[in-house]
Amino acid sequence: MRRVGIELKMFFRHRDAVVFTFALPVIMLLLLGSIFSDDFEGTGITANQIFTAGMIAAGVASTTFVNLGIGISQDREDGTIKRLLGVPMPRYEYLVGKAVLSLVICACEIAIMLTVGVLLFGLSVPTDVGHWLTFAWVFALGVSGCAMLGIAASSLPRTARSAPAVMNLPYLVLSFISGIFVIPLKHLPDSLIAIGSIFPLRWMAQGFRSVFLPETMAAQEVAGSWEHGRVALVLVAWCVGGLVLCLMTFRWRDRRAS
Repeated sequence: MRRVGIELKMFFRHRDAVVFTFALPVIMLLLLGSIFSDDFEGTGITANQIFTAGMIAAGVASTTFVNLGIGISQDREDGTIKRLLGVPMPRYEYLVGKAVLSLVICACEIAIMLTVGVLLFGLSVPTDVGHWLTFAWVFALGVSGCAMLGIAASSLPRTARSAPAVMNLPYLVLSFISGIFVIPLKHLPDSLIAIGSIFPLRWMAQGFRSVFLPETMAAQEVAGSWEHGRVALVLVAWCVGGLVLCLMTFRWRDRRAS
């Protein structure tokens, strides 16, 4: 918990990082919601309401996968991790601190986007326990899986300067082929749908849509249903697979260090 407190203090002390971290998904949501605001194919649901549910998943992926990958790469290069290895602290505490930081940021980011969706786009927030339980397990599994992938992928950039490009490229590609920026997902070519279905972002977005959209919107999904069982299965698989990737690929030291 002490390490978590340190990570939170370091994050919120950098005001520019705080502003841009929270602003990116919100600005994207405002832009998409302003451009696509009509009734979606006669469903009675506006396109910006659908985008709100999807952008929640994109915000989680950005905060965990992208930000963790970039942040750890920077800590590795500037010597932060090297100095921590010299203090009497278990190594896993550093990674736990980063993961919990991402969890806190994700929670704040979702609260902001839901506020925007409700106030500006007329999004309906569920009132029954069942929908919120679905939200809870999709959120928990999505954050865990994407955080594991972000930690594992932090070893890919050769330098901290290249980390933003290395981490943002797969994130942006997956956002397009996972039904975040293109709705409904079934309008994409089958090959792109198949590729996007391998990764957790598509299933996380589908899970969040099932929480904030009416049951009639399930017909717009590729399978014509919310597929909660498959959503849970894929997200759990990525939590386990992400952990394995972390154990296999994570580097504590900069690869250029002698």
